[in-house]
Amino acid sequence: MRRDHFLRMVWMGLLAAGLNGCAAVMFGGVATGAGAAHDNRTTGTIVEDEAIELKASKAFFDNKAVNDQAHINVTSYNNIVLVTGETPTAELHDEVVNIVKNISKVRKVYDELAIAAPSSLTSRSSDTLLTGKVKAQIFGMKDFDPTRVKVVTERGIVYLLGLITKADGDRVTDVARQVGGVQKVVKLFEYTG
Repeated sequence: MRRDHFLRMVWMGLLAAGLNGCAAVMFGGVATGAGAAHDNRTTGTIVEDEAIELKASKAFFDNKAVNDQAHINVTSYNNIVLVTGETPTAELHDEVVNIVKNISKVRKVYDELAIAAPSSLTSRSSDTLLTGKVKAQIFGMKDFDPTRVKVVTERGIVYLLGLITKADGDRVTDVARQVGGVQKVVKLFEYTG
């Protein structure tokens, strides 16, 4: 298949699926997404981040204790992993963190797991809504590309990941702190300059 024909098919697939700027699609074994054009990570790193998240999800699903008793979220950005959620025991907490640390390509793990019963659906929905509010405020910032920041919320705590300048990181953090309902903002940025 010719390259231009292949690219046309990819774009048609993206349009047909109604995907927005930051979504990625596996098409014929090639990961692609319009958001990659704005991302400071290389395409290879974006794919590695997705693979890290998938490997962690599979490992947690395959681990009966984790799957049955814990609520875990894994977010990888530039091969740095944020682990959030709840485990009922310290032993299960340590098991989850060790699983993530042993995944290929993981450079660092931010352990933000709470030792507690899994959060309720209401709490998770509130966190999802809060993430949306923070993203909307970041989207409204002047002279800043909001696709360069990943927002994760757990128990009202907003985690910010990205590969940006310190000045932009400070601006994004200030915006996130002003959103109603945010309990705390944790910066996990890697600074480019």
